[in-house]
Amino acid sequence: MIPHLPYAERGQGPTIILVPGLDGTALLFYRQVPILARRFHVLTFPLPDDSTCTMDSLVEDLRQLVEDAVGQKGHERLILCGESFGGALSLSFAVAYPRLLLGLVIVNSFPVIRRRIRLNLAPRLLKLVPWGAMPFVRRFTESRLHSPHTLPVDLAEFHERTRSIGRQGYIRRLEILQQYDIRGQLQRIRTPTLLLAGDLDHLVPSVREARFMASRLPNATVRILKGYGHICLINHDFSLLDHIAPWLENMTG
Repeated sequence: MIPHLPYAERGQGPTIILVPGLDGTALLFYRQVPILARRFHVLTFPLPDDSTCTMDSLVEDLRQLVEDAVGQKGHERLILCGESFGGALSLSFAVAYPRLLLGLVIVNSFPVIRRRIRLNLAPRLLKLVPWGAMPFVRRFTESRLHSPHTLPVDLAEFHERTRSIGRQGYIRRLEILQQYDIRGQLQRIRTPTLLLAGDLDHLVPSVREARFMASRLPNATVRILKGYGHICLINHDFSLLDHIAPWLENMTG
């Protein structure tokens, strides 16, 4: 476990930690951070570029970050917002440390990867591909990742920021997902959970998975993101705050 994960913070109010997806950089939250900071104390952090980490070790890293970042506020409970792989990590954290959480926001995520053949092949193939070629690979997969109306300027920003993805950590996170299956533990998560799912997500069947999780989570709300694909947080017209604020107000009364 890494004793002290680096993190960045912005804004004041209830604390929300944005948990990055498979890229692990947290750089793709660039559009959402200033919006959320109007109301929240927003924390972002990179996942370790580590070939030996496990889901359990990442959960413990996140627990340490929580203690480092919000321990000074006493016993404040916080919101975790995880996208894709970050949603899987957030759900795993909620099983282990429910008392630390006020709420969960899960964006385009899943309780298990059902297409096992692709997942099992991906790490092997990536170990063979020169890492410098990955920007070109991502351009060929854009139709599966992005919303149809994503602006060219946002696509350019996406490609620039994903250059910082570390090879070891990215491949290791794919390997972690090979073992990840939280379906049997969902009923243990009593933390209020907002499930956001893009109806044009061609990478993960996000709507189906959100509804599956909601049928097992005791306190879940599903919101369908119409017209959005898997990577929706970079879109010029998307605001996490518009979804989280009313849900939080309804939850806390």
